[in-house]
Amino acid sequence: MLRIRRFEERCVELYSAAKIRGFVHLYIGEEAVAVGVNEALTPEDAVVATYREHGHALARGIPAEAVMAEMYGKVTGCSGGRGGSMHLFDAGRRFYGGNAIVAGGLPLAAGLALADRMRGQPRVTCCFFGDGAYAEGEFHETANLAALWNLPLLLVCENNLYAMGTAIERHEAQTDLALRAASYGMAAWAVDGMDVEAVERAARRAAESIRGGGGPCFLEMRTYRFRAHSMYDPDRYRDKAEVEQWKARDPVTRLMDRTREDGELGEKKLAGIERRITEEIDAAVEAAEQAPEESAEDLLRHVTSRSVEVA
Repeated sequence: MLRIRRFEERCVELYSAAKIRGFVHLYIGEEAVAVGVNEALTPEDAVVATYREHGHALARGIPAEAVMAEMYGKVTGCSGGRGGSMHLFDAGRRFYGGNAIVAGGLPLAAGLALADRMRGQPRVTCCFFGDGAYAEGEFHETANLAALWNLPLLLVCENNLYAMGTAIERHEAQTDLALRAASYGMAAWAVDGMDVEAVERAARRAAESIRGGGGPCFLEMRTYRFRAHSMYDPDRYRDKAEVEQWKARDPVTRLMDRTREDGELGEKKLAGIERRITEEIDAAVEAAEQAPEESAEDLLRHVTSRSVEVA
């Protein structure tokens, strides 16, 4: 979680310095969800994420250097510099986006889960999406088919209370999202998304149920983003007092305090973790600065198919 937090904070600096261009959506405040869920998954499972996916990618094991190079648009990035912030991808780690379209990853995740079920693979496909995506038709179509076909699909809704700048009570008639999801005939429950241990327990319980043939599961992670929707967003739709109230439940601070109280991590070890992460991110930035950009001759690569002679 600390790696994700420090990575995101560095992205703020780099964006402000015009080193990173385009849209950037920060995950600060929601780290417990990505980390806790990924702890319950195996390398054979698949992960599909949203455009706010830097944290998911890092938690999945994609190196910070590859993520940072992608942010810079360099060829050494995990998507070859072609995706940028919203399209991180690593097929080797079964990380299938980074999807910029709201709810766009849901039907893709259903397809991956269906493929595993048809092949008899004991794998789970986990799809992260926000409360704004919950209101889209893709969610309801995916939930219906997943339950109907008994797909090994873990639906993780990161309910941070705002669909861009729209509060959840202004776009959902029923704000208990787990209750509505259960109407599709799948196991569904809400989780404290600011507590990484609670997230891990819930995700492991769901993943074990899915692997055992129990069908899809839905987890409503009640969380909060401390930063605006994107770096372009002036964030004038939230009361500052509300933000500060949620910051008092900071998932990184809560875990640090808990480990100190339990004697698991002292100040010396925590300082060592901070130092290692700083060095890792410094190296990732330096590598991204030095990495080459794609040559103009390669711009059509992966865009058009090769010409084929027909006899």
